[in-house]
Amino acid sequence: MDTLNSIVTSDISLWGLFISSFLAATLLPGGSEAVLFGVLKLHPELFWPALLVGTLGNTLGGMVTFGMGWMLPQTQQLKHVERVRRYGTPALMFAWVPLVGDALCLAAGWLRLNWWKAALFIAVGKFARYWVIAQFTHF
Repeated sequence: MDTLNSIVTSDISLWGLFISSFLAATLLPGGSEAVLFGVLKLHPELFWPALLVGTLGNTLGGMVTFGMGWMLPQTQQLKHVERVRRYGTPALMFAWVPLVGDALCLAAGWLRLNWWKAALFIAVGKFARYWVIAQFTHF
C-alpha cells in the first residue's frame, strides 16, 4: 500500500509541476520554481523526471506566448523588438527571466522567428534555470 501511495503522490506531484510550469510561462502569473522545489523535497528520487517535466511544461507555456505574438498583426513596431530581431532566437535563452521572458517570447512570435529554434532556446534556458533551483534541494 505504501508503494501505491508513493506512486500516486509522485504522479500527482509531476502533473502539478507540469501544470504549474506551463501556466507560469504564459502571461499568467505563477511560481513554478516553488512547486519544483517542493516536489523534489518530497520526492528526491524524481530529480530528473521533475526537471524534464518542469522544463517541458515551461517550454510549452513559452511557446503559447510565442504563438500569441505570432497572431498579433504587424501594423506597428513594438517596443524593444529590435533587440530581439538583432539577437534572434538565442535571446530566448532568457525566456525564464520574470516579466522580460514573456516579452521576449511574445516579440519572437511577433517577428515570426523560426518556431523550432525558438522552442530549443527557450527549453535550454528554462532547463538551466530549473537545474540550478533543483541543486538547492540538496541543502
